[in-house]
Amino acid sequence: MRPPEFWSANPSGRDAAWTLRMLLTPVSWAYAAAAEHRIRSTVSRHAPVPVVCIGNLTVGGAGKTPITRAIRSKLGPHAHTLSRGYGGRAIGPLRVTPDMDAGEVGDEPLLHAIDGPAWIARDRFAGAMAAAQAGAHVILLDDGFQNPTLAKDLSIVAVDPGFGIGNGQVFPAGPLRERLASGLARADAIVMLGELTQDASWLDEFSKPVLFAKLVPAAPPPSGRLLAFAGLARPEKFFDTLEAAGGDVEEGVPFADHHPYSENDLRLLMQLADERGAQLITTEKDAARLSPEWRARVAVLPVTATFDDETALDALLEPIRSKMTAAHGEA
Repeated sequence: MRPPEFWSANPSGRDAAWTLRMLLTPVSWAYAAAAEHRIRSTVSRHAPVPVVCIGNLTVGGAGKTPITRAIRSKLGPHAHTLSRGYGGRAIGPLRVTPDMDAGEVGDEPLLHAIDGPAWIARDRFAGAMAAAQAGAHVILLDDGFQNPTLAKDLSIVAVDPGFGIGNGQVFPAGPLRERLASGLARADAIVMLGELTQDASWLDEFSKPVLFAKLVPAAPPPSGRLLAFAGLARPEKFFDTLEAAGGDVEEGVPFADHHPYSENDLRLLMQLADERGAQLITTEKDAARLSPEWRARVAVLPVTATFDDETALDALLEPIRSKMTAAHGEA
């Protein structure tokens, strides 16, 4: 689903939905209380190797996957990723290979599998044990910040600074997965992925590192007119990135996050592109949900997360590297 407009920081007019928000507020109190009880009452179990969690405070995407991929590149060939496998049928633990189907393992694990060993598991501790037994020296947990079953050695929270924390309310009255104070208390660092356009005064009392990063295309977009489509939490971010990279975007077609593209969806998109004399283009994450036949017909804009201050990122990761070196001699 697309997030409702009233989740944003400054909704206006009919989209503000004040009555609905008021009706949902008691439900959000119950949701927050349940989340806090689960975190407080669950005994976290430690994997035999360090665990770095890249999570977020809000429902929907905030750039966890590209941040995870960027951090993984710094931790060496024995870094494994672990995801829940959202959108896939498999329960796991299961090692993911790039040729698997997104309907089985989810789209994001397929991107991680391109980089190296990747796993999915609904039971995060079982997934971490499987990765460790397969030779992982460190595990990067893509999402799972609110999952207390697996102990984390380092918890990094990804934030989309164009959205921030929205209206600051807990789901379903707002986008937060838990009370802001609770989440910030467990976070070891925050990564702002993108341009800061929303008020960030909610960070005033957060004394730990705040890093800034941006998405950079790994290759230039194709020449000529482009019809872009994306099923992300904020598809407009992809359209803006494509235009900023020099792409001639004729139109951008948004879909809900993790949208499962049907044959009819893709035929309609191709018809729209043909009418405009344009080529279809999408994200790596969306391409992972296409059939091989359609993947061959749609251009992809790969992006990487680059940090403004690589030294600060290295300092944040140094304790993890030290644990890896102490256990294995090298990362």
